[in-house]
Amino acid sequence: MKKQKIIFIGTSSFAITTLEELIENNYEILAVITAPDKPVGRKQEVIPSPVKEIALKYNLLILQPKKIAEIEKKIHELKPDLILVSSYGQMIPKSILDIPKKKSLNLHPSLLPKYRGASPIQTAILNGEKTTGITIMKIDEKMDHGPIIAQQETDIKPDDTYESLESRLSEEITKLLIEILPRYFKNKIKPKIQDEDNATYTKILTRDDGRIDLKENVQKIERKVRAFYPWPGTWTEINNQRIKILKVKIKDGFLFLELIQPAGKKPMTGEEFFRGHKK
Repeated sequence: MKKQKIIFIGTSSFAITTLEELIENNYEILAVITAPDKPVGRKQEVIPSPVKEIALKYNLLILQPKKIAEIEKKIHELKPDLILVSSYGQMIPKSILDIPKKKSLNLHPSLLPKYRGASPIQTAILNGEKTTGITIMKIDEKMDHGPIIAQQETDIKPDDTYESLESRLSEEITKLLIEILPRYFKNKIKPKIQDEDNATYTKILTRDDGRIDLKENVQKIERKVRAFYPWPGTWTEINNQRIKILKVKIKDGFLFLELIQPAGKKPMTGEEFFRGHKK
């Protein structure tokens, strides 16, 4: 049986399980396209993307254009059967999406058309949703707009953080993709057009989004801490001191700071912090 040739486009940790499973399932990965390495943290150490690290592990061809349009000619030359996109971070021109025989598919962590855009997992937790899901869709020139190939609903656990929910959705969308790809290549799946009347959009998050006013509703604060862990993180100011809020809980209607980190110090409980300020 002929190996299906795929170009994989992705950046974040959400995409790495999928890339590895495609390799394990005997798909030929012609190239991995990912974001350029960038400086991170106070030391500004240059770090490769999680997807690049997996590509290096398997000695795959790695392409890291600032703008993907720069390598359109190269993509043509590779002659892929399919392009798969997962958490890349750039809009891809239609001229590239249309190169493969089987066009291009996107792996998205929500039940489209709900929660299109950059932060679907965080927004679902923030809004107190009980369920979310995964969607595999054909890509067109609009954001998360194309016809749906497959979907699956997933429960959101009461203690889910962005990190835990992202990890679970990554595993589930990988399993769904491996299951449906053979039928997709044989034209045995009929795409379903999205209902535009139910479309909602999510924003690109910044560190400022993580600011917490401790006078806010306690349920809202608790959801925000989980939604933004580990990035962009949540923080507040206590006694003119900036404090990272790492974990909270609600008991008897009150908010308890289970784990916080004052600037320049190690993580500690809220009780330890306030005890120190009473001395």
